[in-house]
Amino acid sequence: MRRLIVVVSFIFAVSLAVNAQSTRWTEAQANEWYSHQPWIVGSNFLPDDAINELEMWQADTFDPKEIDKEFGWAEGIGMNTMRVFLHDLLWQDPQGFQKRLDEFLTIASRHHIRPMLVLFDSCWDPNPKLGPQHPPIPGVHNSGWVQSPGAKGLTDSSQEGRLKEYVQGVVGAFAKDPRILAWDVWNEPSNTNGGEYHRMEPKNKQARVLELLPKVFEWARSVHPTQPLTSGVWEGEWSLDKADPITKVQLEQSDVISFHNYNWPEDFEAHVITLQQYHRPIICTEYMARSAGSTFDTILPIAKKHHVGAINWGFVVGKSQTNLPWDSWERPYVLRPPTIWFHDVFYQDGRPYRQHEVDLIRQLTSAKQD
Repeated sequence: MRRLIVVVSFIFAVSLAVNAQSTRWTEAQANEWYSHQPWIVGSNFLPDDAINELEMWQADTFDPKEIDKEFGWAEGIGMNTMRVFLHDLLWQDPQGFQKRLDEFLTIASRHHIRPMLVLFDSCWDPNPKLGPQHPPIPGVHNSGWVQSPGAKGLTDSSQEGRLKEYVQGVVGAFAKDPRILAWDVWNEPSNTNGGEYHRMEPKNKQARVLELLPKVFEWARSVHPTQPLTSGVWEGEWSLDKADPITKVQLEQSDVISFHNYNWPEDFEAHVITLQQYHRPIICTEYMARSAGSTFDTILPIAKKHHVGAINWGFVVGKSQTNLPWDSWERPYVLRPPTIWFHDVFYQDGRPYRQHEVDLIRQLTSAKQD
């Protein structure tokens, strides 16, 4: 069955390539694309030996063996996508980065996984730097994640050409590649973060993002990708007449609608129903925070009922430490671990954190156990 799905998806991608366009997909085109996809289920992915997206992708720390191992675990429970973050600074070595990305996609394809690739991200540290990344801060959730573009790249208008080259370069190189599910052009673009990071943010961050976000959609579309573009809404009102300006751009420019929700199942379903007004495919690109009320047990059945894609945060516990809750930034879990894991599915040796969860995912995706 999976082989048949891949073949059908490839045929559909070829047909899109013939009719590639530089405008937003119509509702009919988006729903036609979605009709050829399996129920989309996966995780946000960072290998356990990387603290952030730079460490994952840089030549000295790119680890295809670890990725292959972890993707084997994902395939074994029926996951068919992974949401994976890229970074604009990596385009300083276009050929090397493209080569590593192609190798990554080959590994993913071997495991019947078609990733969603994220181009930009407004979350966490606004001062990214290439080279060796600092070690994890003990007891702190996601202590090394970096923004793309960083504060300097975002606010210095002279760098806009570089950002355009990155978007057009990476999307253009893989614009007709059936191994890619979709492009998420900007993660939580309106996020201004909290704590120490908030004090480091540019004062005009949201205004600058609002200038750039429509351009990023335009740059990506200019190279005629056969995969859909999206940017996930995550805060505020999600109706066009009430949405803030950045959210409105996300809703008006996305080919398929995506969103984040880490709340109780009743809230998750209410947001799904709100987004159905757009008559486009819906994919939840972040959910699952056990102690906040968002669990596999409650969210996945709702997502399947509404035919909504479901991509949880976190796959394998590792250097990102996202098994620790958000409040670890205020009180690090150094001496005593949290009562339950916040994110993540597997230990580093491949054991599930909760066997019931992987059994449920396998059951709902109809994956066969080896």
